[in-house]
Amino acid sequence: MEYTEKVIYQSNYWYNDGLKKANIRDLSGAITSLKRSLQFYSDNIAARNLLGLVYYGRGEVIEGLVEWILSANLRPEDNIAIHYIRTLQEDREGLQIVNGAIKKYNLSLDLARQGSDDLAIIQLTQAVKEHPSFVKAYQLLALIYIRKGDKKEAKDCLRVAHSLDKTDERTLRYTHELTELGKEPNRVRRMPGLHVQKSKNAVSYANGNDTIIQPVLGAFKESTRLQTLLNIIVGAVIGVAVMLFLIMPGIIYNNQKDINKQILQFSDDIATKDTQINALKKELSVYVSDSDTNAANAATAETTRQSYEIVLNIYQHYQANDMSDFDMVSQLVNVLPDALGESTRAQYDEMVSAIYPRSIERMSADGRTAFDAGNYPEAINQLKLVVGMDQSAEEGAIYLLLAEAYEKSGDNDNAKLAYETIAGNLGGTEAATTASAALERLQ
Repeated sequence: MEYTEKVIYQSNYWYNDGLKKANIRDLSGAITSLKRSLQFYSDNIAARNLLGLVYYGRGEVIEGLVEWILSANLRPEDNIAIHYIRTLQEDREGLQIVNGAIKKYNLSLDLARQGSDDLAIIQLTQAVKEHPSFVKAYQLLALIYIRKGDKKEAKDCLRVAHSLDKTDERTLRYTHELTELGKEPNRVRRMPGLHVQKSKNAVSYANGNDTIIQPVLGAFKESTRLQTLLNIIVGAVIGVAVMLFLIMPGIIYNNQKDINKQILQFSDDIATKDTQINALKKELSVYVSDSDTNAANAATAETTRQSYEIVLNIYQHYQANDMSDFDMVSQLVNVLPDALGESTRAQYDEMVSAIYPRSIERMSADGRTAFDAGNYPEAINQLKLVVGMDQSAEEGAIYLLLAEAYEKSGDNDNAKLAYETIAGNLGGTEAATTASAALERLQ
């Protein structure tokens, strides 16, 4: 078997493994297997499409969409990924709901980091209501409930997360920690006391294995009332003395011994609880510290998705010749070219090389005409697109005219920003010199 055949064989092996795991909702395991499949052979369309479905099943719609877009670029025809993409594109309302849930999730991370658990819970509750398969939201919600001590709500959240992904490591770890926190300390034994038993001729005092028997004074016949009274008093004094010097020290010792055992037991329990709570707090801090990274990754994925959508959509209009240059440029300037795959980048470059040169010339002229007529909003609309296509058009003169249009329309903030960009990026040009002077004037 040649090397290429071995690589494809290994890729298909891990794809089949991922498919088995996905069928039993072992989604985390399926993701691991499918990623390994793509490591062996990145053009495995079936593995990439299934990976997108698994991400979608966990509520990670953006990650799934990225995989399908990559798949569609690898095989533009006869690819079910194209059907998945179109289905999502047609469901604009659903995409907006998912996007809103992701924003609420990221906001809740920031709120949790600030200690605003109640506000974070409100955001996460709304997020899982709008996006019921969002596993990460359920996990974070459970973690916050654990920190608040609400074990029932935490358990409910983890149960839902487990039903969505049977082997997610974070869900299993949180469930284990919640179980450990739920264990009650051992019941404290009842402290032994002093038991008194009376018989006809004696009174017995029992303390553990020790028994003290005191005869009843009435059992002896005294000759006089005074002697009887004295004997009663002497007996009472002896009884009190016995209690104070013989029985009570033993009782106090045993009670103190049991109390010390209880204190030690409670101290151990508290130390265990503190350790568990600190571990959960550390986990939460790590979870929250990733919020910026998660937000950046989500933003990058969203930008990539939008770039692909714009190119695929505009390319159809470009071929059909049913859209104006102005409308096409308005969208193409928002594309991030470096995020595109090879075939999509080729489509983008084809359109840019055909549309931009003629659009720059025409829109520059229209922008100047509007500026000279005092129609600054229209001048801004035209010139802003020219700058989006080429900042250095006419050696920065167009960018400078845009800055002046902002200034004359009263938008000094955008005017300053434009002047600063010209002075910083187009140094050595007459436009940069004029922009620097304008900045000093606006200070």
